[in-house]
Amino acid sequence: MNSKDSSLTENWIQVKDINNGMIFLDDKSMVSGVKISPRNIFILTESEQNRIINSLKEFYNLIEYEFWLVVADRPVDINLYVSQLELQMSNEQSPARRKLLADDIEKAEMFSMNNVVDTEYYILVKDTNSDALTKKVRGLINNMAGTGLIATQTSNEDLRSILDNFLNGGVTYKSGSVITE
Repeated sequence: MNSKDSSLTENWIQVKDINNGMIFLDDKSMVSGVKISPRNIFILTESEQNRIINSLKEFYNLIEYEFWLVVADRPVDINLYVSQLELQMSNEQSPARRKLLADDIEKAEMFSMNNVVDTEYYILVKDTNSDALTKKVRGLINNMAGTGLIATQTSNEDLRSILDNFLNGGVTYKSGSVITE
């Protein structure tokens, strides 16, 4: 089997580099986008919910280029939070507060055992011109603000997380020695 017929991921994804919030591909095109901060609209009034939903419909209909909506789950590490609770409990004298802290620690450990994830939302775009790509990203950020949602440009870490999520089942790739046949 020659390398062009290989089903290895690196033969069809063609990532050259990830830098400055962009994925650089072997074909000289770049991928970047925005990360959308989640917002629970279901705690808002019905009219506010409808306003946001209608604004999103308008937003998506105004995009005049190809884009990808990506929803990715990222594992949540709450070990630091549990450690802080344990430290706080060791310094607490009040039995009532110690009980509350113990309950919080128990809940946090339950979440840890159930593989808690944080869901992240992205809109990704592709272009061969970095200025055009930057303009698209800025436009997405500005237009997203008009819907009442907050968006920021994807970071290198965001893009690596997206690739890890889709290509490696959420397992972070650790670089090391590469052995070829």
